[in-house]
Amino acid sequence: MISGVMMDYQSFFSQNLKALKAEGRYRTFANLERWVGQSPYALWHTPDGTTQKVTVWCSNDYLGMSHHPEVIRAFQQAACDYGVGSGGTRNIAGTTQHHVNLESTLADLHQKEAALVFSSGYVANEAALSALGEGVENVVFFSDEKNHASIIQGIRHSQSRKYVFRHNDMDDLRQKLSLVDPCCPKVIAVVSVYSMDGDFAPLASICDLAKEFNALTYVDEVHAVGIYGPKGNGLAAQQGLMDRIDIIQGNFAKAYGVVGGYVASSRPIVDYIRSHASGFIFTTSLPPATAAAAQKSIEILKQDTTCRQRLWQNVHYLKQKLNQTSVHFIKNSSHIVPVVVGEAFACRQLSSKLLNRFQIYAQPINYPTVPRGQERLRLTVTPDHTFSMIDELVGALDCLWKEIGFKQAA
Repeated sequence: MISGVMMDYQSFFSQNLKALKAEGRYRTFANLERWVGQSPYALWHTPDGTTQKVTVWCSNDYLGMSHHPEVIRAFQQAACDYGVGSGGTRNIAGTTQHHVNLESTLADLHQKEAALVFSSGYVANEAALSALGEGVENVVFFSDEKNHASIIQGIRHSQSRKYVFRHNDMDDLRQKLSLVDPCCPKVIAVVSVYSMDGDFAPLASICDLAKEFNALTYVDEVHAVGIYGPKGNGLAAQQGLMDRIDIIQGNFAKAYGVVGGYVASSRPIVDYIRSHASGFIFTTSLPPATAAAAQKSIEILKQDTTCRQRLWQNVHYLKQKLNQTSVHFIKNSSHIVPVVVGEAFACRQLSSKLLNRFQIYAQPINYPTVPRGQERLRLTVTPDHTFSMIDELVGALDCLWKEIGFKQAA
């Protein structure tokens, strides 16, 4: 029997928020309006009630497809034809021809037998991995230590055995795989392009180990689809490995500029997930208009490479200019440019000064998204940024870097 002082709920939550603020991790959001046709500009509603035009440098709308006229028209037409909602879960009243068409498009994109659409990329990971863990008896997961929270939660919710291997360390993965009975089912789960450091998973080596130890491969391509591969079909496609990846997970909220997630795999695996994943069974499906917009965006990027070409021109130029400064950024081969500050208050200070003095918006990233001491700005250039905008950003960063003095990140 519990006795003592009664719980003061409001005080508990207030103290928790106070501790977040003291640590510099309390999150505040800039109120932005992103105008169609004006990317990468947005209208910032400032705390004092005024508005300012700012340049956005941290959007996941990597190719600006959320503003593409054909994608907007597809959304508008489907909304006019079918309304703004789906009518329910896919199991009750929420399956439409747009969902079926989108899944067929995704299966073709990844050269798989089938695909399944979810309400978000997070839900796709959580639901699919939970279903695999709950239904495959004695399955053991092997998860990269820098996997996304949705992968971690999916494995955790399955209550299956798991091993977390050191980031991209194939020797450590091999050692952990060797600890498990060879007859035990196994799933190796990784991310192809890690969103905070911008590095790549060694997919070929992972596939080799999966074959050797009879494991399924599960690859999150969220930050790769639309950008990598000959048709925007991901890093696995770019490296010629799609046929060796058992389950590919992606979403529409990054390069495709819409919202929603999916998995693509063999027909039995997709049907199994469809039949068992709570995050699919009990969630209202994507509105038909959203599915139509996502399909149009995929179709455009399968054929049109100009957006990707402009993106990479800008990425290379941004990295080239940053190399000429004292600004500390992680050098990688991806489109993601992490500027590491290394302390929560300093990172927020840098972000605030960029916004207030230079009208440049780059949101600070802190724990738990990244480890403590790795706080950063995560820069994402788009095809709509110009070289002169990049020059302005780099100039502002270099100025503030010297002014504030980020010795801890040197």
